[in-house]
This record gives sequence, structure tokens and C-alpha cells, in this order.
Amino acid sequence: MRRAYTTMLTITVCMFALAYFTGRSLGYPLRDPDGFLGPAWVRAPLLILGAFVADIVPRTLWRSRFKPQQFRAEATLLIREHWTRERIQLVVLGVLSFYVTYVSYRNLKNFLPFVRGGTRSGDYELHKFDQWLFFGNDLAVLLHDLLGTGIAAHVLSYVYLIFLPLVPISVTIWVVWSRNVSFGYWYVTAQCICWTLGTASYYMIPTLGPNFAFPWLYTDLAQTGVTSLQESLWFGRWFTIDNPLGGGVQSVAGFASLHVGVTLLMALVTQYTVRHRAIKVLVWTYMGITVLATTYFGWHYVADDIFGALIAFTSFYLGGLATGQKFDEHGRHSHPTTTTSSVPVESDAR
Repeated sequence: MRRAYTTMLTITVCMFALAYFTGRSLGYPLRDPDGFLGPAWVRAPLLILGAFVADIVPRTLWRSRFKPQQFRAEATLLIREHWTRERIQLVVLGVLSFYVTYVSYRNLKNFLPFVRGGTRSGDYELHKFDQWLFFGNDLAVLLHDLLGTGIAAHVLSYVYLIFLPLVPISVTIWVVWSRNVSFGYWYVTAQCICWTLGTASYYMIPTLGPNFAFPWLYTDLAQTGVTSLQESLWFGRWFTIDNPLGGGVQSVAGFASLHVGVTLLMALVTQYTVRHRAIKVLVWTYMGITVLATTYFGWHYVADDIFGALIAFTSFYLGGLATGQKFDEHGRHSHPTTTTSSVPVESDAR
């Protein structure tokens, strides 16, 4: 499986090195964006342990028919069957690679206003592009008039905020339960590529996003979890700019939309590696609603979503090639060309 994890580890090391040396050049330390959950050296092993427990406990309870006297025997059998050397390697390398890449991304995002001088290049141009697409109208106003600003805001807020826990959960799902370990490497490698390309896009066009650049378009929206998050991010941005050594992390950057990029990537990998139609429909539906929410709440311009989609397709394809996936029928289907001692190559991955 060397080819399957080489790209993933290379991207992880490069992202960490870029974040580390950027911080050193600015004179600012690397920050743990989720430090309130405890130190990284404790949280990372807990993520791996959590992945193990999330697999063993529910499946053992099911296989033992909830009979305590059979629990130990079924757990031992399940560990021997599923937790092979290749699976353990995937879980450890996959979780750590995603975690380090994501933390590096958050730090590079934090450094953005200092590297680019606090400018917000591109907001006016992308806003005008949106108006051109919609014949002089603001897309946000059209969506608010069409969907309303009350119930729809609460529903879309709930869906949008699911993204925050769903991303690490999805990584755990693919590294633990993918039926071929190369699928797990595919997903995590593509995730690392996606966050890396997203970071590059922030530095290319350092926009704030419509809600922060044109806030008067969103004042009629009901107070939701999303609006509270936006207020927190805005105050956090200026606190960090005014006091870069104060311990805060600024997280405002609009171009491109990684909510679109990551959820579309999730839907694409699901389409190619999951057999159950209901799961595919659910993930694609979630992706579509997320795209709608990005413009409804003013997180992103239309161009942000388009480039987020391009990042998703690029990450999906490069991740597939890097982990030995063979695309058939002009890319409409794929099957793995890598295997392990326990999991054979499948001729049909649909």
C-alpha cells in the first residue's frame, strides 16, 4: 500500500512545514484551533482510540445479540477479522494526516491577513459578478424573498453547521469501515488535497465573503447558530489582527468555498465507493442544501462555490490516482488496483 499513503503523507508534511515556516517568518506561533478540547498530543490519540471504540462496541453488541457473556468472544473475533495490520495502519496514518493537515490549514488561514496586509481584494469584483449573473439582482435578496428569512434560516443553519463535526466523523467512517482499505486512503488523501488547494485559493484572492463585506444584505435573517458563528468569527478576526499574540485564531476567508469543496468531495467518493443507494441520495442531498446555505447566509459568492467544486473534482481525481483507483467508462465508475493481504481487489466497486 506504499503508493496509497505516500501522497497523503507528503501533503501532510508539506502543509505542516508551510504553516510552521510562515509562522516563524511572521514571528507568530502555531496555534491549535481546537485547543479548548485539550492538548493535541492527547486529542490525536483519543481520535484514534475513538475510531476503534466506534467500530468495536456497536458491532460487538449486535453480533452478541446484547448477551454480556458473549461480548468478549465476539469482540476478540471482530478484532481479528477487521483490525488487520493494514487497517490499523490506515486508521493511524489517516487520522493523523487529516488532523495535521487541517491544523496547518487553520494556521495558514489565520496568517492570511498578515501575509496579505489585511486587504480584502476581490469582494467588490465577485459581488458584481454575482449581480451580473442575476441580471442586476443580489442573489441573497432573491433567496431571502423566495425562501423567507425565518423557518428557512433555522433549517439551513442546522444543515450548514452539521459540517463542523461531520468532516472528522466522515474521515473516521472511511478509515474504519471502507470495505477496501484503498478507499479509506482515497478519501483521506483527497481530503488533504482539498484543504491544501483551499488554502492556496485564500491567498490567491483574499476575500472576506458577502456577509462580512456587504452585511446590510443579511440583516433581515432570523438569529440562528450561523449568524452567531458569523458574529464570533468577525470579532475574532479583528481581535487577532489587533493582538496577533493574544491566542486567538482568525478564520475569515471567502474564496474558494471549502464547504462546497469538502461536501462535494464527500458525495463523489460516496458515489464511487458506497453500494447503498439511500446513503448516496442522502449525501448528495446534504451537499445540495449546503451549497444553497453558503449563498443564503452570505458565506460565499457564486464564484466561490464554482471554484470550491473545481477543487473537489481535482482532489477526488488526484486522490483516486494516487491511491490506485482505475476509472472506467469515461470516469463514471472506478475499481481499486491496490490490495492488501486480507482485502482482495474488487472488479466492481459500485
